[in-house]
Amino acid sequence: MSLPEIKYDPGTLKEGYNTYSPSTLRHVFDGKKVSHILPYDAPKKDEEANEAFLKNRNRFSISGVQEKLSIIQDKNKLRLTEEGEQGTHILKPIPIDLKKVADVPANEHLTMQIAEQVFKINTAHNALIFFQSGEPAYITKRFDVKPDKSKWGKEDFAALAGRTSENAGDNFKYDYDYLELGKLIQHYIPAWRIEIEKYFSVVLFNYLFSNGDAHLKNFAILETINGDHLLSPMYDLLNTRIHVDDPAFGLTGGLLPQELRSGMYKRKAIPTGTDFRKFGSLIGVSEKRIDKIIEPFAKTQNAVHEMIANSYLSDSSKKAYAIHYNTRRKHLE
Repeated sequence: MSLPEIKYDPGTLKEGYNTYSPSTLRHVFDGKKVSHILPYDAPKKDEEANEAFLKNRNRFSISGVQEKLSIIQDKNKLRLTEEGEQGTHILKPIPIDLKKVADVPANEHLTMQIAEQVFKINTAHNALIFFQSGEPAYITKRFDVKPDKSKWGKEDFAALAGRTSENAGDNFKYDYDYLELGKLIQHYIPAWRIEIEKYFSVVLFNYLFSNGDAHLKNFAILETINGDHLLSPMYDLLNTRIHVDDPAFGLTGGLLPQELRSGMYKRKAIPTGTDFRKFGSLIGVSEKRIDKIIEPFAKTQNAVHEMIANSYLSDSSKKAYAIHYNTRRKHLE
């Protein structure tokens, strides 16, 4: 695989850049002039480099099935962390055992950028980056690491729900529903009336963009400078339907318990705008705010199609991504 031609910022996907734009450098790399090419070949391409990746992977503790590597930014250079070092970024190379596997990094990057730029969802700062051998990887700046390398307090919602593999089985992070998760926000976040609207938007977004892996560990609360907690920036957003045949929702209980669902959703697990309005009301979103929040998700957003076109997905995945978006959007009307 050779390095791709860069015509769009591998951060914002804006046209007219052959590397990272000043905006991407400011948000993802603290304003330092970092290259969009890593100083490594991709894992398994080079024996010496692969040994370093294996050691790094064994030290890195963030859970999840996708390979994640710990990266530290040293001025304008990126490198794998060494023992005892606190990483500043997370790197996700191309995983294995999925359909269209080479598109996974570009998929996550595109989905995260759409969430932030089009729907104003607070997301972890991120970009696409490339190994010297040409393979893409997804890189994201850690939001739980302070400038002095100490860490902000962070708890995911599996921990808040008290669910582990030991007490709830191997499927512990999936066996839940989004209504229950919303109740946890009410319980653990004093300013929940503000945060619940953000959560409502994220659930709408995950449905609209076919993120079937939005489980309990992909939501978290984060300590603030004032010592309280708010929803953390969102992370791990991608269109999973391109890679696996998964259900409409990451949580097995879906949007609402079966007895609260409307007609079509009861029979085929396809929610409509009616179901989302009921969901918004039950988690505590103000009635006068529900339709206002749903509106941008239910109407065609030309910016979404522009960003799909500018993305680093393959042509076939760009087409599938747009089809999935248009199909889900119609259910919200």
